[in-house]
Amino acid sequence: MLLLRCQLKRALPQQVLCGSCAVMGKLQSKLKHSTYKYRPDGIIEERIQTKAFQEYSPAHVDTVSVVAALNSDLCVSGGKDKAVVVYNWKTGNVVKRFRGHDREITKQIACVPKSNQFFSASRDRTVMMWDLHGSSQPRQQFSGHAMVVTGLAVSPDSSQLCTGSRDNTLLLWDVGTGRCVERASVSRNLVTHLCWVPREPYILQTSEDKTIRLWDSRGLQVAHIFPIKQHIQTYCEVSEDGHKCISCSSGFGGEGCEATLWDLRQTRNRICEYKGHFQTVASCVFLPRALALMPVIATSSHDCNVKIWNQDTGACLFTLSLDGSGPLTSLAIGDTISLLCASFSRGIHLLRVDHSQGLQLREVAAF
Repeated sequence: MLLLRCQLKRALPQQVLCGSCAVMGKLQSKLKHSTYKYRPDGIIEERIQTKAFQEYSPAHVDTVSVVAALNSDLCVSGGKDKAVVVYNWKTGNVVKRFRGHDREITKQIACVPKSNQFFSASRDRTVMMWDLHGSSQPRQQFSGHAMVVTGLAVSPDSSQLCTGSRDNTLLLWDVGTGRCVERASVSRNLVTHLCWVPREPYILQTSEDKTIRLWDSRGLQVAHIFPIKQHIQTYCEVSEDGHKCISCSSGFGGEGCEATLWDLRQTRNRICEYKGHFQTVASCVFLPRALALMPVIATSSHDCNVKIWNQDTGACLFTLSLDGSGPLTSLAIGDTISLLCASFSRGIHLLRVDHSQGLQLREVAAF
């Protein structure tokens, strides 16, 4: 009996402690803790916000590969679950779910400007056109690539669609008829991303051959090749005025892992580089000028960090660490103060620009 009492006395505190841990675990899942990380030179590099955030029902049941803004309320996303989802990120509700692809959605969704229509690319080698107010079936299907489709770009007048693939080809389509009107192939040009230059007949393209190409859609010919980089170019984005573009590099341990700003005008020189990520930079965006007194860009990386940079100087202004998210796969502008960030493990993060203590980012929701 004495032995039994001793065992009970030892067991009770452990039971209480375990119960306490369970409660704390639920609370911590809703919070971000404030920490500071220091580089060897003593400079504070990363700050994590102490803010509670809203967890909505997830848009996808698996990894989210890409997110794009359809308008100031709705975003479109695709992932490994093969679904294309329209989500109201202000209310946390799924608006519509589309299914038609046989395999996962790759990292590009292209939205038609000032429209409810958009395109999705898939590992099933097809591109599909969807209409938010139409049926759940694709409005148009574009089939012509021999391998996974990895690039999509819609012309400024929405009449043409350019697609790129790991089969080394670019195809130019007539959106109205669904017919392929031009085809171009470059050896070892494994396309990673496409972006149409606003108000111009040019298409920017990144590749696994470490090259950034500018294509003229009139005949689908290469108009310019930028100086070759040291690492795979994963993503490209063009500024709203069409004067500049950004490309992102793969890498590991801080080697590569940069974004590069290029001049798209006559000189087409490299303007600035943004170094500070420790793994592949998967996405980059020009932030709206209303967000700051200076031109700024944002990058997301496989290192779970979103960084804001001074576009002109290359200085990192702020870093938000999304712990537990896994690699960050895609970044998009939600509205003038919001960013949408897709991740490998935790769906889509809604980030808000905060000016209360300078230019900062904080996570306000996940879905």
